Amino acid sequence: MMSFMDIFNQLNWDDIRLSVHGKTERDVQKALQSSRKTLEDFKALISPAAEPYLEVMAQQSRKLTRQRFGNTVSFYIPLYLSNLCSNDCTYCGFSMSNHIKRKTLSPDDIDREIVAIKQMGFDHVLLVTGEHTNKVGMDYFLQVLPQIKKHFSYLSMEVQPLETASYQSLKKAGLDAVMVYQETYNPSTYGIHHLRGNKTDFEYRLLTPDRLGKAGVDKIGLGALIGLDDWRTDIFYVAAHLDYLEKKYWQSRYSVSFPRLRPCAGGIQPKSIMSDKQLVQTICAFRLFKPEVDLSLSTRESASFRDNVVPLGITAVSANSSTQPGGYADHNRELEQFSVGDNRSVYEVAEAMKRRGLETVWHDWHEVYSEHVSRETV
Repeated sequence: MMSFMDIFNQLNWDDIRLSVHGKTERDVQKALQSSRKTLEDFKALISPAAEPYLEVMAQQSRKLTRQRFGNTVSFYIPLYLSNLCSNDCTYCGFSMSNHIKRKTLSPDDIDREIVAIKQMGFDHVLLVTGEHTNKVGMDYFLQVLPQIKKHFSYLSMEVQPLETASYQSLKKAGLDAVMVYQETYNPSTYGIHHLRGNKTDFEYRLLTPDRLGKAGVDKIGLGALIGLDDWRTDIFYVAAHLDYLEKKYWQSRYSVSFPRLRPCAGGIQPKSIMSDKQLVQTICAFRLFKPEVDLSLSTRESASFRDNVVPLGITAVSANSSTQPGGYADHNRELEQFSVGDNRSVYEVAEAMKRRGLETVWHDWHEVYSEHVSRETV
């Protein structure tokens, strides 16, 4: 059975990079006028030639977003369960080579985090861990998921890649969505930044969304860590991956995130800098390419940037995030994975969205939409 590896092996990093950078003004105009965007159109929309057309792209993106999602933006919050990790990655604060305090939340710790998160109003949590199969693996996940699911309507995870059967078991335990980022789609660059541990297996990570699709997970999240290599080429691969998954596993929904490298313990400097305008360009390009996909923006970005960009195409944001285990109940920043750019309270973020005409949705947008459609058809 065909997997994304078959598609991936037909693509060449250098050829794609040259193709994207070689797009012309005419290519951009053609892409903007196309009613159904292709991957070649997407190349044009993320190319340097498209930068002068940012205002046009932003207007089209805003219109498509409001048509598909209404005047809403969903809120979620990451819940860090553990910073234990058996991988050595150059860009991550949880990397095993970093000498930081390690902690895995106990059931009592988790209860305290749940109380703190519920007091803020959230109903969608993203469970995050370092990648440590032995101590923070399936046994732990199957123990804590039912405990957490009782309090939240939508449960996402961002943990180590797992087998299809494991995802099926977690789905039965309450899992709704999984975020898995390839970091970079360039195997050579990937090898430079993943030094030890299971994460060194490029192909196994690349095929994780295929296993998620086979498991019937409701939503699959994709993304690249922007800055490890040429960002335009990595972003194209994300789009190609998304295009493949939507066609093959059409029962699942999809989201795309745009994490830019941020300071962390033992961190590196980006190889490729994506400016704020270029991030806006990328967000709008994805909205024009896939009008129905969820686009997410985390607190890695600054408050002012998020406030201005969200109305253009973003459908989900995190707020008041802590990137460390126990960060909501204990308010300790010593164990964090990376520095947060938007430190506002959830109420401040919600007010900022309201001023821009957006209604805050506290759990998964799809459920709200389905409930609305059901009421309208009764």
